[in-house]
Amino acid sequence: MAGPHENLEHAEHAEHASHGGSKKIALLISVLALFLAFSETLGKSAQTAAITETVHANDLWAFYQAKHIRGTILRTGAEHMKIETDRATDPAVKARLAKTAKDWIDLAGRYDDDPKGGEGRKQLMAKAQAAEHKRDLDMSRYHNYEFASAAFQIGIVLASAEVITGMVVLGWLSGLLGIAGLALTSLGLWAPHALDFLTHAAAH
Repeated sequence: MAGPHENLEHAEHAEHASHGGSKKIALLISVLALFLAFSETLGKSAQTAAITETVHANDLWAFYQAKHIRGTILRTGAEHMKIETDRATDPAVKARLAKTAKDWIDLAGRYDDDPKGGEGRKQLMAKAQAAEHKRDLDMSRYHNYEFASAAFQIGIVLASAEVITGMVVLGWLSGLLGIAGLALTSLGLWAPHALDFLTHAAAH
């Protein structure tokens, strides 16, 4: 997000342009500075969301792995318990060992799939993949906003250069970059993966 110093600098560019008799350039610089503030704010928000989702996905995968380890230990213990059950001669002991083995197998099954509790490996995998999808979406948005900010910043520089040089073409280029920045901001809002798709298509 543009800081106070950057905003003051943009305002000074606009004031300089106005004093130089080019109110259109002053307006253009002001508008580009406004859009720049929006794109940088959106970019920072998307970046923060992507980091949050990355941490969330990592936590879910760690929980998933812990469930897998616990399930493996329980199944191994149940197999050993079955062996002890076969060796037991006392019916009461035999029944108790068999029940323990069954309970461990059932618990290991819930570690794999727990629709009611929502914390089985199957559910954790789905949640982690959803978090990763959200992270990728936020990162795509962030990249679009970053490119948009760059376009707005360069546009401001070119518009300021027109005030100094009097070259009208710089003003036109500045306006085109502003349009490009708006397009990239719009993609970030409504079609964040469009740029990724175009880049992938161009690479192939």
